[in-house]
Amino acid sequence: MSNLIVPDHSVLSRRSFLSTSSKVAAGAAALGALPVERFVHGASPGDTIKVALVGMGGRGSGAANQALSTGESVKLVAVADVHKDRMEGSLNQLKNAHKDKVQVKDENKFLGFDAYKHAIKDADLVILATPPGFRPMQFEEAIRQGKHVFMEKPVCVDVAGYKKVIAAAQEAKKKNLKVGVGLQRHHQAGYLETIKRLHDGQMGDIVAMRAYWNGNTPWVQKRADLEAKHGKLTELQYQMRNWYYFVWLCGDHICEQHIHNLDVINWVKRGHPVKARGNGGCETRKGPDYGEIFDHHVVEYTYEDGSVCFSQCRHQLGCWNDVSEHAVGTKGVCNIGGYTIRGENQWRFQGKGKDAYQQEHDDLFDAIRNDKPFNEAFYGADSSMTAVLGRMATYSGKEISWDDALKSEVSDTMVKNIDKVSWEEAIKLTPPTVPGPDGMYSLPVPGKTDVLKARKA
Repeated sequence: MSNLIVPDHSVLSRRSFLSTSSKVAAGAAALGALPVERFVHGASPGDTIKVALVGMGGRGSGAANQALSTGESVKLVAVADVHKDRMEGSLNQLKNAHKDKVQVKDENKFLGFDAYKHAIKDADLVILATPPGFRPMQFEEAIRQGKHVFMEKPVCVDVAGYKKVIAAAQEAKKKNLKVGVGLQRHHQAGYLETIKRLHDGQMGDIVAMRAYWNGNTPWVQKRADLEAKHGKLTELQYQMRNWYYFVWLCGDHICEQHIHNLDVINWVKRGHPVKARGNGGCETRKGPDYGEIFDHHVVEYTYEDGSVCFSQCRHQLGCWNDVSEHAVGTKGVCNIGGYTIRGENQWRFQGKGKDAYQQEHDDLFDAIRNDKPFNEAFYGADSSMTAVLGRMATYSGKEISWDDALKSEVSDTMVKNIDKVSWEEAIKLTPPTVPGPDGMYSLPVPGKTDVLKARKA
């Protein structure tokens, strides 16, 4: 069975995305095989928009709650997950909050790695909130079926996934499908006004930036606790439950959390960096339940105009914490998330806005109902790839250009064909990384880990 899940070298061996437009177009053509569904040219205010939820953890349940809060004419009609207990818990919470809007029949509750395909069929809009390693193939399928999409960040965890998302985003544009991405700062009033002022030149030329997600370790699911609750788990089952700590599922915390800050910097610069170099490792967070990811990354990103972003993200107790973004210009300095500018043109945001997590769904549903242009997949993919680029730099200890990164043959995913076997078969498959005799997982070693060439089978 282990040969059923392998890196997609047919995708990974392509030349960089910038020089492979014909191949991307071919992929997009394959995506266009199915007809476009209803509402692609707008739905009237009274039309009911049917929603499917794929991935029913905390963020998926939260996104569904926000989707159901966009108005009266919306209902949840199908759900998908690999864990029955999460499905039942999520549905109970959503029913308590939106009793009349949760109309999921038993036959529309789908379990397994192929469950997303079945749930998507019944919907006008699909929410994709599984661990991000699965996001590219699920987004591709949703667009193939002609559905609008809201997908959580990051939208990919490696180069192959990035290329798949870009191809699907192009097809979504052709089909006039609306795509939202869970980078909610783009819908936050203070951020919108602050970055507009930066783009209007209130700080002159932006010459340097700083971005931080320094905090404590988030949730962890210990194997002993999981097995006490669910019984003996296969390695794949365990990693699926503790997905945050495995690169093929999460992309490391530079992708899963710090992407928010990196996305803001890309937004300020109106593009992605051209190269990255940095340092990282795992110094304080030890133990088999913390998998294979680093507890700190420090990256210098250089943009096309030569300006540099100094980036940090860290999970270490007892250290100074900060989650923020900053810009230095020729006329002043800006705390972007603090909505303040100091210098020649002093300014502080005084307005108020709706909760950004709700606002991003309100804006998406408004675009669907009124046929407004709305496709966040492109900048969502670029920001996700920016985080991947940073991880490649810290794992390898090398300076890596954006173009060279896109030539990488290394895939951190194992999802190819996983949805073509039964759940019972899939859970016996071997993940890309397994613990050693001491129960510990091996970590990348800067200076030795190769992030550009494919691993030998």
